[in-house]
Amino acid sequence: MKQLIKISNRLLLMSVCVIFLASSALAQDDKETTVEKPAKAKPVKNTFQSVWIIDNQTVMVPVKKTLEMDIMHRFGTVKKGYEDFWGFFAPSNIRLGASYVPINKLQVGIGITKRNMLWDASAKYSIITQTPHKYPVSVSFYTNMAYDTRKDKDGSIFKYESQRMSFFHQLIIARKITDKLSVQVAPSLSHQNAVNGYYTKNDSTGTATFKEMKFDHFAIALSARYKITNVTSVMINYDQPLTKHATNNPNPNFSFGVEMNTSSHSFQLFLGNYYNLSPQQNNLYNKNNPFGYTDFDDTKVKGGNFVIGFNITRLWNY
Repeated sequence: MKQLIKISNRLLLMSVCVIFLASSALAQDDKETTVEKPAKAKPVKNTFQSVWIIDNQTVMVPVKKTLEMDIMHRFGTVKKGYEDFWGFFAPSNIRLGASYVPINKLQVGIGITKRNMLWDASAKYSIITQTPHKYPVSVSFYTNMAYDTRKDKDGSIFKYESQRMSFFHQLIIARKITDKLSVQVAPSLSHQNAVNGYYTKNDSTGTATFKEMKFDHFAIALSARYKITNVTSVMINYDQPLTKHATNNPNPNFSFGVEMNTSSHSFQLFLGNYYNLSPQQNNLYNKNNPFGYTDFDDTKVKGGNFVIGFNITRLWNY
């Protein structure tokens, strides 16, 4: 009997050992075959701190339920020097704007510009956001419609009411290269329901011919921002017209300045060539040449016609 008990105890001990060893082997096998899933890549944040980079929109769309107020100001050109205190006392142009983000990725806005009492309504949608190993760039689409509300009782400016309207479309492609450097390229199309016409003289015959500009105008903007500190950056922007018109081709725009930010404010101070605060007006009718000389209405206009400007934005989140 005692012998039987000993054999039973040995068998029990052997069974426990076998079970323990088998469990260890299975656990080890599980460890060897389990593959850790890589952490989900997160979209890049703060490619730009503001929806504006001087005269152009950035790829940025604020978070849902953000209300934004804009004050944009352009002084006169600096070419007269002390006579009008480098444009500060010259006639200025001002735009007041407001926008809201009702749903994720979509910003809608409205504004009014002093020059021509121009009202505008706009929308910007974030198509993709730069994400490591997924999207190398961020892409947004911006569009607006503007309406000229100047008084025109005798019809000398507009023959039809629809001629007061103009439109702008822009595809914005941006990349945050480092924590400090962000760049973007933005091709655009401007459309005017009514364009300016000009009389041009034929040098050989001395006769004047009336020519109109084209209704559609293509352009491209190149912009970059470099952070000096967490709250201060330098900006540079260049707008190049692409469409060639029969007469009075617009000049490019070269602008540069500084940007100062807080969590809810952005202040930009800069020099540039654009005086209008409507992108379609700027792209089609810019007469301030940053380089050399340009002919306008049979007169020579010297280059370097810069204006001092600033943008102020304020954000609230509800």
